[in-house]
Amino acid sequence: MATTKLKGNEVKLAGNEVNVGDVAPVVHVVGKDLEDIQIGGQKGCAQIVVAVPSLDTDVCAAETRKFNEEAAKIENAEVIVVSMDLPFAMKRFCTTEGIENLKVGSDFRNKDFANAYGVLIAEGPLAGLTARAIFIIDVNGVIVYKQIVPEITEEPNYDEVLEAARAATSTSCCGTCQ
Repeated sequence: MATTKLKGNEVKLAGNEVNVGDVAPVVHVVGKDLEDIQIGGQKGCAQIVVAVPSLDTDVCAAETRKFNEEAAKIENAEVIVVSMDLPFAMKRFCTTEGIENLKVGSDFRNKDFANAYGVLIAEGPLAGLTARAIFIIDVNGVIVYKQIVPEITEEPNYDEVLEAARAATSTSCCGTCQ
């Protein structure tokens, strides 16, 4: 079972742990306008999936603003921030913060994303929320990058994520590989 930390205390993560090289599970989350957002699968572009506990925290808000600004500049990529926040709260956050370059998706209904990607916090005060994590899925639907942030209260390694995202979008398949 994977773990992370919350204020220095280890917390277990539940769900199916996925790793680099695995086919990304196809799941659906609810967008801010109640639309369906698919994560995983072959979408014709790379996906940068950013899991956060809640947009209503300083660290999650800062991370979302940063990805709105930086990762959204990467061509042939779709950036999706996933949390357990209700779609209405996500919409209000995006409007207030001027978030227009990425999608936000809520996993509140069935926790399908958190369980399929192994980032459901299983214990402690944040049990039931998503851990802070990033997955990059290439155009073929394969996970090419994974970062479970070691301390939930800290931001991810942006440089590493953005470099991996650029690498994932700069390669294209000739159509002969499986």
